[in-house]
Amino acid sequence: MFEIMPYGHRRVVAYNPFRELEEMSRSFWNDTNLNAFRTDITEKDGVYTLTAELPGFKKEDISIDIDKDCLSIAAERKDESEDEDKERNYVRRERFYGSYSRSFNVKGIDTEAINASYADGILTLTMPSKTPETPPTRRLEIQ
Repeated sequence: MFEIMPYGHRRVVAYNPFRELEEMSRSFWNDTNLNAFRTDITEKDGVYTLTAELPGFKKEDISIDIDKDCLSIAAERKDESEDEDKERNYVRRERFYGSYSRSFNVKGIDTEAINASYADGILTLTMPSKTPETPPTRRLEIQ
């Protein structure tokens, strides 16, 4: 189960005086991590299910790549109103346009059998775990 933990989410519990300032600034400006999206990972009967929230994306804007033991999910949202409003007469703009990405270690996953689906802003990956290879049984001759 710990094999598919996201990269970069290992926290060391140590006092950092600047962390409180960052959290205060984040709460004041309502700043969230714009380059990440939320995921849930569940496991049942040796099959992991990764569910990622990607609202407002088209299926064509999402890419899933596997490189060795690293599964990367990336999505890019483009500003479609760029040509319509060149003067940028926004009073307030909260929607973010840019790229989002997350990477996961899939060392214990059968990467050939991963299935992906996307509906209603939710990306779902079904990932069966690898069956452990057991060495064949044999008898050794005593010499």
